[in-house]
Amino acid sequence: MNASVSAEVAEQSLTESTVLSGSTTIKIALGVEYDGSHYYGWQRQNEVRSVQERLEKALSQVANEPISVFCAGRTDAGVHATGQVVHFETTAHRKDPAWTMGVNTHLPADIAVRWVKTVSDDFHARFSATARRYRYVIFNHRYRPAILSSGVTHFHYPLDAERMHQAAQCLLGENDFTSFRAVQCQSRTPWRNVMHVNVSRYGDYVVVDIKANAFVHHMVRNIVGSLLEIGCGNQDITWMAELLALKDRTKAAATAKANGLYLVSVDYPEHFELPKPAMGPLFLADNPIEISQS
Repeated sequence: MNASVSAEVAEQSLTESTVLSGSTTIKIALGVEYDGSHYYGWQRQNEVRSVQERLEKALSQVANEPISVFCAGRTDAGVHATGQVVHFETTAHRKDPAWTMGVNTHLPADIAVRWVKTVSDDFHARFSATARRYRYVIFNHRYRPAILSSGVTHFHYPLDAERMHQAAQCLLGENDFTSFRAVQCQSRTPWRNVMHVNVSRYGDYVVVDIKANAFVHHMVRNIVGSLLEIGCGNQDITWMAELLALKDRTKAAATAKANGLYLVSVDYPEHFELPKPAMGPLFLADNPIEISQS
């Protein structure tokens, strides 16, 4: 379906829908994908581009009323998502294509709605979530890439993905992640429960895949920064466990760049029956071989 046809279908869906002014408010969840390269993060801010601001503007145009959204995880500047989940409340009763194709016609090319579902009043994109999953994509080659350069982090020294994988296994379970927590983190506790962590190589690409109940600020990028030191041979495999035990951010490596990081999935209780599209990004399968903690 070409762009003009998509716009026509979306417009028709919008026309056939009705806005019931003063009617019962409904709650809607959306799956959202975005390239964060040109945004100052998810969260709405004054005088800078944010994903939230662009999405709310598009939704408000379709709903014909102001819309505010709540997300599962507020990604930082330059960070991407294939599996962000948001919810909003509205009195505008629209057919599903209006919230997908209709909203997408009002969004820039680097933001897209992937799915829509009406949810119960007790659903909250952030507080109902039971786990988040991130993937960090590294282009491991002597020379920088020209294609997909904004969606991967280039690391030119050879990496041993197996060493990185072995080192990361100490992160499984419930731990104090102070050593991998940004100084400005506002979370009340550094304790998080990591459910799985996997490091795999796909040709010239090395992917760090990590899932936890929640993450402290910069946790994934700080973990990746230290794993890179291990992968290139600057540190021993045991260094990761030592850092975890030290509970000192100054002892760990520098924060890895934002452009390789993707929020790929958010877990919710099954009774909400939310769609589960492929996580990606791009060529990555949903379930690579991984070591999990039950």
